[in-house]
Amino acid sequence: LSGGELQRVALVLCLGKVADVYLIDEPSAYLDSEQRLHAAKVIKRFILHAKKTAFVVEHDFIMATYLADRVIMFDGVPSKHATANSPQSLLAGMNRFLKLLDISFRRDKDNYRPRINKKDSVKDLEQKKSGNYFFLDDD
Repeated sequence: LSGGELQRVALVLCLGKVADVYLIDEPSAYLDSEQRLHAAKVIKRFILHAKKTAFVVEHDFIMATYLADRVIMFDGVPSKHATANSPQSLLAGMNRFLKLLDISFRRDKDNYRPRINKKDSVKDLEQKKSGNYFFLDDD
């Protein structure tokens, strides 16, 4: 099996086990962009339908923002030391994270995928001035 095929099998095996809490680490690994969106939908549907809790560790921005309702931000130096902050809403957490990076995002009105605003564009400056580095919906 390829890496992507193995990843999908691992995801099915994980969600196929009866549990109250699921820990899913990097479900997007080895998946192409379309497979990532499909996997995210499967995970979200399963968790909502089964009324379970999932902790998902994910670095793919689109997948993470699709799956999350709450996020945990870490402060510190990667691979050396880190301190976890309290869980916060997706919107609050993403605003804090993107402010640190000095990047603003919007949702594409056609496909709802996050899009980075061009630095110092009208939209970028407008969002940063209002403290809204990340939007769940495009206005």
